Amino acid sequence: MTTIIRAADPAELLGLVPALAGFTPRHSIVMLPFHGSRTQGAMRLDLPDPGISPDDFAEVALRALRQVPDVDAVAIVVYTDQTTTQVPGGVRLPHLSLVEAVVDECASAGLRVVEALCLTGEGWGDYLGDRSRVHPLDGIPAAPEVPGIGDVSGDQLAGSELPSSDLSEREQVGRALRDLGEAIEHHMHGGVRSADNPIALLAAETMLADLPRFAERLLEAPADDDPYACAALLWCLARPPLRDAILVQWATDVEFGCLAFDAQLAFSAARTTIPDAIGEVFLGRGPKPDLDRLGCALQVVRWAAARAPRHAKVGALTAAAWLSWAMGRSSHADVYVGEALRIEPGHSMASLISSILSASMLPEWALRER
Repeated sequence: MTTIIRAADPAELLGLVPALAGFTPRHSIVMLPFHGSRTQGAMRLDLPDPGISPDDFAEVALRALRQVPDVDAVAIVVYTDQTTTQVPGGVRLPHLSLVEAVVDECASAGLRVVEALCLTGEGWGDYLGDRSRVHPLDGIPAAPEVPGIGDVSGDQLAGSELPSSDLSEREQVGRALRDLGEAIEHHMHGGVRSADNPIALLAAETMLADLPRFAERLLEAPADDDPYACAALLWCLARPPLRDAILVQWATDVEFGCLAFDAQLAFSAARTTIPDAIGEVFLGRGPKPDLDRLGCALQVVRWAAARAPRHAKVGALTAAAWLSWAMGRSSHADVYVGEALRIEPGHSMASLISSILSASMLPEWALRER
């Protein structure tokens, strides 16, 4: 959603940032990309580690800004726990060299810098204006209410925690996953069944008979507590062709999902080429997905990851990372992909998403109004 910025002074601009971002940033540098007097929201990057060159960071920041169509100006706000330093004639704001590098990089690219501000626990300051003092926090207006945006008091990681699950739930899903694997093996290859579980067999036959319908049914009941449905999803998400087809379907619709399943299975069987239209979805290009639909999908995979045994979590965590990225929640995506890589270092899809996040690449549809 495009929002017209109406801020009479820097303090009012600081009051607007949480509403634009949807959260209150911490340990971050936030950039508001402008086209004229309008901004399409806020872009957040973690403040870099001390060993990172300010110039290198500035190049990444500019690359992120350049993804926004028609950007011609930017406002910069640093959120930090560091304190200011007293110097002759005023104060030195934290991360000064970093902000100077970003400002110089933007100016060299022809972008006008509207503001460059710093918010600390003791107050706020202006990198470009009066550096003689720190202004009090109580002078910052409360974040205005924006339609569709709820509580913004939490930081960028608020809401990224997986749902709680107990040992009994995880054991049920673990047993279901084992039984389902045996049932699928029997369904595909025959032979002796070591666990003749009719529920598992039914779940396997239903899933294998119509995978797009199975994926769609999960969106209709995202909080389904059926351990076999959870196990079936985990089984699919652990297999890249099925995982990718499910994600494409959730980002589009059932009809396109059927095409994605056919293409992925054909690719796996004969090494045929995946159609460009399917690959474009993974890169965040094409029609903008229904965010409510993606939100339901994210709820499904978060719930599956929470209930999965540790060895079976990676596929669901990776799916949660991609869905979060697709929704413009890169901070949440980073949490999920980090956990996936801790469990399985080198996982190909998780590593790819991690590279995308490191490069500050955003889905194109997140940068468009429609």
